[in-house]
Amino acid sequence: MKMTEDEWLALKPREPSPSQCCGSGCKPCIYDVFEKELAQWERAKAKQDKSLLMEKKEQSNNSELNPETFTAFNISSVEQLTEDTYQYRFELPGNSSLCLSLGQHIVLRGMVNGLEVQRAYTPISPGDAEGYFEVLIKCYEAGLMSQYIKTWKKGDMVFWRGPFGGFPYQPNKHGELLMLASGTGLAPMLPILQSIIRDEEDETFVTLVGCFQTFDNIYLKPLLQDLARYWNVRMFYILSQETSLEKLPWSYQENTYTGRLNEDLVKTVVNSCRRKPFVLICGSSAFSEDMSRYLKAAGIEENSCFFF
Repeated sequence: MKMTEDEWLALKPREPSPSQCCGSGCKPCIYDVFEKELAQWERAKAKQDKSLLMEKKEQSNNSELNPETFTAFNISSVEQLTEDTYQYRFELPGNSSLCLSLGQHIVLRGMVNGLEVQRAYTPISPGDAEGYFEVLIKCYEAGLMSQYIKTWKKGDMVFWRGPFGGFPYQPNKHGELLMLASGTGLAPMLPILQSIIRDEEDETFVTLVGCFQTFDNIYLKPLLQDLARYWNVRMFYILSQETSLEKLPWSYQENTYTGRLNEDLVKTVVNSCRRKPFVLICGSSAFSEDMSRYLKAAGIEENSCFFF
């Protein structure tokens, strides 16, 4: 039976709102997916053949991650790391893996007061972790997505799509990696760092500089301390709201600075690198802009930097 104009309009894909775009340059972006679905709808309408719409993939449950459609994953654990930051573990069916390349991110979809929101996050678990993946998320008081995330509990189903982006890392390509991370900007650094220490043939030096507000706000301290024990790894911490290092454990005092990561400190770190560094930067746009300026002043060229 021929469908009416109103029936066809009811099936027309809706153009995404700005809140649905995570702004991370994903390929395909949600707008690319919309254009593809719209063209599919237009073909079906022109031929008056509703079955042509069946090509459209629906969101799937407990299957492989997909860049174009959202897949449901079950939350297996929730751990609060600081006052506003949480570590979430998601189940993968069997012993499957997300098979992410280093530094790749995935996109989360949430619903808040009937509004769909999407944001990008980088799993902190190794890309080949079997049976699970973990994400580090900071919740903001006024953040739309944060309102949704704060409701999560063990057993909830959450929808992700991806993967996207990534840093094309090759073992021993760079003499030293200098990682500048602000807050949860630590996330894309961890899989890269873990892949280096797990590869006995990889002799890349790594200097990680983590910027946090206070000592208590440093995420994943046990993991970072373990990583710092490797011969080719150094850790520095910059604490913007601490005024003294006296109360810190002695093992942190030597490699921790108070205040902000400024131009002089960036120069000091760059000059202390054992080889000419290739720099990875992840943080807010303001942090990235500052680091770009400071690194230029320290003699690091743009083609020796990668921004997540």
